[in-house]
Amino acid sequence: MKIESVAENEFLCALRASVVKFASIRGLTFAFLAYDSDMRAMVLVQPNTPLRALEIPAPRPAANEILIHVGACAVCRTDLHIVDGELPRPKLPLVPGHEIVGRVVAGGRGARRFKLGSRVGVPWLGRTCGTCPFCRGGRENLCDKAEFTGYTRNGGYAEFVAADERFCFPIPNIYSDAEAAPLLCAGLIGFRSLAKTGNARKLGIYGFGAAAHIITQVAVFQKRKVFAFTRRRDSAAQRFAISLGAVWSGHSEMLPPEKLDAAILFAPVGALVPQALKALEKGGTVVCGGIHMSNVPQFSYDLLWQERSISSVANLTRQDGMDFFKMAPRVPVKTSVQTFPLCQANTVLDRLRNGKIHGAAVLAP
Repeated sequence: MKIESVAENEFLCALRASVVKFASIRGLTFAFLAYDSDMRAMVLVQPNTPLRALEIPAPRPAANEILIHVGACAVCRTDLHIVDGELPRPKLPLVPGHEIVGRVVAGGRGARRFKLGSRVGVPWLGRTCGTCPFCRGGRENLCDKAEFTGYTRNGGYAEFVAADERFCFPIPNIYSDAEAAPLLCAGLIGFRSLAKTGNARKLGIYGFGAAAHIITQVAVFQKRKVFAFTRRRDSAAQRFAISLGAVWSGHSEMLPPEKLDAAILFAPVGALVPQALKALEKGGTVVCGGIHMSNVPQFSYDLLWQERSISSVANLTRQDGMDFFKMAPRVPVKTSVQTFPLCQANTVLDRLRNGKIHGAAVLAP
């Protein structure tokens, strides 16, 4: 492994990107860049430390895996939870990133689903056992032996990634790589969270980031009324929510002008659970859409009474992906993205940590 200075790293990052872009224009498959060579990656060596810019061996695809040249990888709050040590036992060292779009450049034994050059997306759910009761019962998102991209297996903060082709998705042509990348988690987990609200017509969304800006569009398409909740004094996010079709927007400690049928919490703040319950109509539900949340404070039973409920969303299923990618072009879902070079991953994570990203941030190797 080799580490360069920040200036040297940024120069080499730009140079390598130029080489890959030239190869793409010439119609090559990039395979010459993948085998028996190193690739540039941002690597988590230890939680609670910055990612390190390293050159590491490019992966070789195993059975049922494809090797993908990464075109874009969105930055998710889950990446932040992993880097900040809030999710236990990540693979170390780890290449984070699980919202990946790229092109297939090689395949391992038995990998025949995608042709070379096909554009695919790699989500958080990287592999399941296929045999446990959850897998057999159509709930593979709860598999006891699941593997997760950018957490228990290397992800997309790199030039190449190997992925199980059975868990990848073809990407609709209406999206560029950068536009499609946030759909692979913010879109999919948001879509699963929205499904948990049933036929709720008045929907509150707490935490207006990448997932919220996608799911607001889907909810408006479904003729729901969206009430958006942001950080205090985040007027830019509130205006953004209104521009996407929300009927009201305010900070998360406010109550909406109407009782809600359901609320989705994308913000990882446990104190928002009782706050959202206060906003619910009888029989309403609060859906916690994140993989990590701070502790939920004690609250009085009257907030839960009258058949209100709280549920969580864990991971996704392949069926979620197929359903969402059929719907997204019909809406059509449009992602608001800010693109950064791979070598600025730490800067992007810090901006996300401090609420400085509106829409979604995307790394482009």
